[in-house]
Amino acid sequence: MAHLFENSLFALAILTACGMLGGEAAKRLHLPTVTGQILAGVLLGPSVLNLFGHHTVEVMSPILDFALGLIALAVGSHLHIYRLENALRRLGWLLFFEMTLPPLLVYAAVRLVGGGNWAFGLLLAALAVSTAPGTIVTIVKETRSRGLFVSTLMAAVALNNIACIMLFEMAFTTVRVAAEPGGGLGLGSIFYAPLQELIGALGVGGAAGVVMAFSTRHVFQPEKLATASLIGLLLALGLADIVHVSPLLTCLFMGATLANIAHDKEEIGHRAFASFEPAILAIFFTLAGMELDLPSLKIAGPLALMVILARMAGKIGAGWLAMKVAKAPVSLRNNLGMALVPQAGVAVGLLLKVRESALMDTIGHTFIVVGVATVALNEIIGPLTTRWALKRSGDLGKDRPRLIDFIHEPNIVTGFKVDTKEEAIGQLVDLLMRSHRLTEVDRDALVSDILQREQAMSTCVGRGMFLPHAEFEGIPKLLGVMAISGEGLPFETPDGLPVHCITLLVVPPEQKQRHLEVLAALARSVGSDPAIQLQLFHASSPAHVHEVLHAEEFEDYNYFLEEDPV
Repeated sequence: MAHLFENSLFALAILTACGMLGGEAAKRLHLPTVTGQILAGVLLGPSVLNLFGHHTVEVMSPILDFALGLIALAVGSHLHIYRLENALRRLGWLLFFEMTLPPLLVYAAVRLVGGGNWAFGLLLAALAVSTAPGTIVTIVKETRSRGLFVSTLMAAVALNNIACIMLFEMAFTTVRVAAEPGGGLGLGSIFYAPLQELIGALGVGGAAGVVMAFSTRHVFQPEKLATASLIGLLLALGLADIVHVSPLLTCLFMGATLANIAHDKEEIGHRAFASFEPAILAIFFTLAGMELDLPSLKIAGPLALMVILARMAGKIGAGWLAMKVAKAPVSLRNNLGMALVPQAGVAVGLLLKVRESALMDTIGHTFIVVGVATVALNEIIGPLTTRWALKRSGDLGKDRPRLIDFIHEPNIVTGFKVDTKEEAIGQLVDLLMRSHRLTEVDRDALVSDILQREQAMSTCVGRGMFLPHAEFEGIPKLLGVMAISGEGLPFETPDGLPVHCITLLVVPPEQKQRHLEVLAALARSVGSDPAIQLQLFHASSPAHVHEVLHAEEFEDYNYFLEEDPV
C-alpha cells in the first residue's frame, strides 16, 4: 500500500481528511483545531506510523507556500493605517520589547545552560521574535473573537514577523561573515542584507496589491474577484521567489496595501478564499506536524525545552512591559504575551534556509534538530495559551453583531477640549469622515444638517451626555464617533452638569429605527449607570473607552443582535 501514499494527489486527499478529522477531534476535547491537526501530522509522519516521509513535505511545498502566502495576506490586512492610529504607541513599545527580551533570554539559555556556540544561539535568538501567523488567524476565526485585544494581537503578529526576518538576516549574515572572513562579505552586509530583503518584499508586495486593487476597481462579480485574488497571490509568490525575497513578507505587504487602498472592497485578497481556506490550513498544519521528529527529541529535548521556556518568558514579559509602559488596558497587559507563544510559518522557512546553506558545518546539525523541535512543540503548546489568552481578554466569542458595534478605537478621541457645541460637532464630523474614509460625503452639508437639528431640539440630554445625530443621504450604514472629556464641557444642559461624553451618530434614512435604538441604549447605560459613567468619563485613552463599551458589564446595553449559532 506504500505506493498509494507516494501518489501526490492521493496523499493530498489523505492529509486533508486526516487534518480535518484531527481538528474536529481536538474541538470535541475543547482544544484548538490547530493542535489536533499538528498531532495528526505527528501520527502520520515518520515518528509514529511512518505513512508519509519528509519527501511528502517536499512534494507538497507549493501548497505550503500558497498556504503561508494566504496566511500572510490575512495578517497584513490588519495593518490598516487609520485603524491603528490610536494603537501606534502600544505597538511600538511591544515591537521594541519583542525584539529585545525574547532574543536575549533565548541566547542566554543556549549559551549559559545549553552550552551551544554563539552562532547557534544567535540564530535561535532571532527566530524567537516571530509568532505563527497561521495559528493566530485560525484560532481567532474558530473562536469567533473580536475586539481591542484581537486587533492589537493581529497587528503585533504582522510586525514581529517583519522584525524576525530582519533580525534573522542580520544574524545569518553575521555568522557567514565570521565563518568566511575572506569570502567577500563585509560588515556592511549585516545591515545591507535585511534592508534589501525589506525593500524587495515591500516593492513586490506593494506593487502586487496596487495592481490587484486597480485592476478590480470596476469588477463586482464574486467569481471574478476570487479569480483575480488567486492570480494576484500566485504572482506575488512567484515574483518573490524569482527576486529572492521572503514570500511571507511579500504577501504581508500585499495584504497591507489592499487594506489601505481598497478598504471598501472586502471581496478581494484573503477573503476571496474563505470557502476553502479551512482545507488549506488543515493541510498546512498537518504537514507541519509531520516535521516533528520524536526520536530526535532524545538528543535535543532538554535544550529545546530550555529555549521554549526562555522564549515564553520573553514573550510574556515583553507583552506585559510594553502594555505597562504604553498605559494600555489591563486585559492587554495581562494576556497579550501568552497569545504570542505559537511559533511556525516564518520560523520554519528560516530554518530551512540555514539547512540548505553552507553554514551547517559551522553551527552543526543539532541546530536544525533543536530548531524544528522548538517550533513544533511551540505549535502544540502555543494554541492552548493563545486560546486561554483570548478567553481571559474577553474577546472570545465576540465576533457577532452588537448594538454599539460601530464604535471602535479609531472612532474615539479622549481629552476632548472645545468651547462651543458648533466647534465640537465640526471636529467630530471631521473624525467621522477621516476614520470611516467618507471621501464622497459633503462635509459642510453634514455639519449643517446636524446643527439644524440641534437648533430645533438640543440633544444635550443631561448626566454628562451629548448625542448629536442626523439622517443623511450617501451614508452607507449607521456610523458614529465618540469624544470623552474628563474635565467636562460647559454646554447648556437640562441638569446643569458639564458634558463628558459626546456620541455623534449619522445614519441613512432607511436605518432610522436602529439609530433610535442606539441613542436609547446610550442614554440608559451611560446616563443612568454611575459605575459606567465613572469608567467612561475618566478613560485615559481610546483603548480604555473601547474596553468599557465592549465589556461584559455593558452587555445589557450593548447587546448581541443575534443568537450565537455555535
